[in-house]
Amino acid sequence: MTAELVIETTGLRKEFRTRRGRRVAVESLDLAVPAGGVHGFLGPNGSGKTTTIRMLLGLARATRGSMRLFGTPVPHGLPAVIDRVGAVVEMPKFSPTFTGRQNLLLLARTRGITGDRIDAALDTVGLTGRDGDRYRAYSLGMKQRLAIAATLLKDPQLLILDEPTNGLDPAGIREIRDTIRSLGESGVTVLLSSHILAEVQQICTSVTIIGNGRMLASGKVDDLLGASSSYRVAVPDVRAAGSRLAALGFTVHPDGRTLRVDTDLPPSDITRALAEYGVWLEELTPLRPDLETVFLELTSADTLGHELREDR
Repeated sequence: MTAELVIETTGLRKEFRTRRGRRVAVESLDLAVPAGGVHGFLGPNGSGKTTTIRMLLGLARATRGSMRLFGTPVPHGLPAVIDRVGAVVEMPKFSPTFTGRQNLLLLARTRGITGDRIDAALDTVGLTGRDGDRYRAYSLGMKQRLAIAATLLKDPQLLILDEPTNGLDPAGIREIRDTIRSLGESGVTVLLSSHILAEVQQICTSVTIIGNGRMLASGKVDDLLGASSSYRVAVPDVRAAGSRLAALGFTVHPDGRTLRVDTDLPPSDITRALAEYGVWLEELTPLRPDLETVFLELTSADTLGHELREDR
């Protein structure tokens, strides 16, 4: 395949029967995850992220549509590719009285995996030196990293993580973030389902945003955030700089000791305009919406549209 897609879904739909009738959890979802890097899978609670992941792993049956892992149709072809896939959908059942290493050794033996993979997995998740501690003494972040290490024993090419930072404190979140980033840089494709958008923006190369089971946006993070058309300008004389830029047709918004300048022109034009007026820049910073802003705009609009459709 050119531009190989590790995960691909087309027209994916999942319905559940409830006492109130049928509930659609996933609707016509087209998901495309390219090989390599970290792909964020974002959506509000109840948007269909976990349901999609469970369908990909053969844990839930799709109502309609098709799915492929490494180009192989699933769930029919899952046995052919499952050894290339690791997943943490819920916390594995580890023995609390065993050490981290003993827990991994037990898993490795049941799967016929050699012991050298244990050292590699522990090193990747940063638990080398703590592998001799009993599991019950681990922090929640360490337990989550051990869960990831367990999936790495078979050296997967695709790693699926469903909300891996849930319940973690800031230190634990940073540990998981660093682990995921290093995995993406090592060549493993990571599908990361998460709601902590600031973390996602730091480590993901591409994202898919869903709401009410439907795809709202997908692509590279930089493309979704868009090119900047606003700049923060800091100068010694804010009033003089603002008057000068406004006179030249720039849209200027005073913001305390700085200016926000809106323009489709390149930032060099701002620099030149002020320099010719004898005003020298202290700061010129492009302003772009962060991923959280884009996410909230998309999901809020989708929620409103969903409510309107429900009222028909």
